[in-house]
Amino acid sequence: MKPVKTRVILILTLIVISFFSIIPSIYPNTPGWWKSVIGNAQMHLGLDLQGGVYLVERVEVNKAIKEKFYSDYSDIKSFLKSKNIGNEKYLKLENDNIVLSKNFLKNIPAVSTLKNYIKNHHSYLRLSGDKINFIPSEAAKYKEEAVNGAVEVMRNRIDQFGLISPKIARQGKNLIVIEMPGVKDVKQAIKLIGKTARLTFKLVDDKHDILKAIKGKVPGGDAILYHVSYDKYTHKTTRRPYLIEKPILMSGADISSASVQINRYNQPTVSVSLNSEGTKQFADITTRYTGKRLAIILDGNVISAPVIEEPILGGNASISGRFTMAQANDLAIALRSGALPAPVKIIQNNTVGPTLGTDSIHDGILASIIGTILVIGFMVFYYRLSGLIADFALLENVLFLIAALSLFGATLTLPGIAGIILTIGMSVDANVLIFERIREELREGKPTVVAIENGYNKAFFTILDSHVTALITAAVLFYFGAGPIKGFAVTLSLGIMINLFTSLVGTKVIFDIISNKKKLHKLSI
Repeated sequence: MKPVKTRVILILTLIVISFFSIIPSIYPNTPGWWKSVIGNAQMHLGLDLQGGVYLVERVEVNKAIKEKFYSDYSDIKSFLKSKNIGNEKYLKLENDNIVLSKNFLKNIPAVSTLKNYIKNHHSYLRLSGDKINFIPSEAAKYKEEAVNGAVEVMRNRIDQFGLISPKIARQGKNLIVIEMPGVKDVKQAIKLIGKTARLTFKLVDDKHDILKAIKGKVPGGDAILYHVSYDKYTHKTTRRPYLIEKPILMSGADISSASVQINRYNQPTVSVSLNSEGTKQFADITTRYTGKRLAIILDGNVISAPVIEEPILGGNASISGRFTMAQANDLAIALRSGALPAPVKIIQNNTVGPTLGTDSIHDGILASIIGTILVIGFMVFYYRLSGLIADFALLENVLFLIAALSLFGATLTLPGIAGIILTIGMSVDANVLIFERIREELREGKPTVVAIENGYNKAFFTILDSHVTALITAAVLFYFGAGPIKGFAVTLSLGIMINLFTSLVGTKVIFDIISNKKKLHKLSI
């Protein structure tokens, strides 16, 4: 009797835990003490059930290569200058190549020094003839890393934004698919994840006339960028032009943290801290260019261009630009999660309305209820009392499955509901195998208790074989599938494992209880 008691206690405990676990999924406003007992996890509805945003973004990998090349160009210039080798006229940017002058190429020791520097510090570049450019295989590798990096940055940003159960996946060579179920502020979410947040530091070119540059005479190696400001009192937007040197002195890759602060003018600013490498680099820049204007540029817009009055050695900086509190928060999130390694462009934006979700939920639940009622009715009609026992295991199976999805914080999609319906069918199928084996034993004239025991033993390996086969199929679907297919595979996998327990243990314990209470001479099956 002891093993039966143990199994009964185990099943009752699982039923109680399951009931407690599914309450937060049914009633989101469950009291805090309730969630503290069972954890804060709850089942969420997917994009197809509650609506949201579906985005397809393209990573502009060619622009990433170009910006990287500009940064390398600046670094090589600084190196040559530090070694007193030639001057700035010895190399120039031309069609994504660094072109060396004939005079420089005649200086054999200088060329040898440059080759060694490129080999040790920029191994992805090559010096061929009079040009320095990317090695094709290294360029392809950098593009691949840019897309993978963009996926990770997107995931970090969406996690910080507080979106529930988002899905971010790479598609093809340079596309990213993002699903954001239940998004309330669609515009803000799209703006945040699309923000490149590429923070760069460049010198302002004060040697040339900005007015002439605006009229079309932009010096080689320069670009015109603007500082855009909005006056909340006059509601006017002003654009101030700056002539900026193209070489990137430093990027925001070395930012270790970013937070919103209120300055002495009671305006929000974003305070950033640099890591050790960034601190060293920033100190070197502010020491070398003391007295010049350093432009702080975010996504191609000049945030500010202060004069470097003295070297900044502490590794802390403040970005101010007449932000609103919301803008400052979004910028801090973007900088904390990391800059996108390349700009992204939204090429598909579908907003799924909640009506579609309501219809899907209604149809899915209705199909589940009708299917469950028909199965329950058939089992009672065909197997009598034993059918009722199988129906108990079926309901137990569904309860445990929903509880597991809730505890794992899984996302339920329409294919997931289909997985639940399939699990119901598998639950009944296992019990049908057991009952038919029991019937065979009874026809051979064996005692009822023996027939039940033999029926379970003989059906065990058949049930195990079918469930393991289905579990392998579900694992393959999960590994190779995406989106809704994964949802179906997860639900099916959990249903298979739970069904093994409910069909072999859940029903058997009821038969054992009946057998222990009275001698069974006849079984309603």
